[in-house]
Amino acid sequence: MSTFNVPTRAEVSETNQAIFNNLEKALGFVPNLFATYAYSKNALKNYLDFSNAPSSLKAKEKEVVNLAVSEVNGCDYCLSAHTAIAGMNGYTPEQILELRSGRATFDSKLDALAKLAKNITENRGNTDATILENFLNAGWTKENLIDTISLVGDKTISNYINNTTRIPVDFPAIQPLELEVA
Repeated sequence: MSTFNVPTRAEVSETNQAIFNNLEKALGFVPNLFATYAYSKNALKNYLDFSNAPSSLKAKEKEVVNLAVSEVNGCDYCLSAHTAIAGMNGYTPEQILELRSGRATFDSKLDALAKLAKNITENRGNTDATILENFLNAGWTKENLIDTISLVGDKTISNYINNTTRIPVDFPAIQPLELEVA
């Protein structure tokens, strides 16, 4: 049960109301998680600026990280949102399940990325040297490494906001991974 209501347009600052307008134009709605960021006058803009900043990772690669991190952090909201986004980026339902588990047997380079994202998250940045070496040997660069770590942080923020506020999920629900894999 959520202890937080999703703030309405009338409950947020004018700056956030303008951001809501832009989100509605771009997405057709304001996701509940973004609305929850708007409890702060600055957090939503700061998050969107950081999240939408240029990166060496392509959109499809970002979803590998988003799914692995959200699974480790147990964030149903982000898992639901990024399952939908990963599907829009061409991943099959089976591939999405693999990515959630921190692997990608269908693509060795993405597998190294998924394993790295999972390991960074599980170990709070104390990355296993073999996993890091495998990531670099798979063709990823040091720039990709730094951008991956930044994305882990980006996604962890959203995971923590949702896991703390328990706001309602407004994307198609997913099942826990252990039920999906069984």
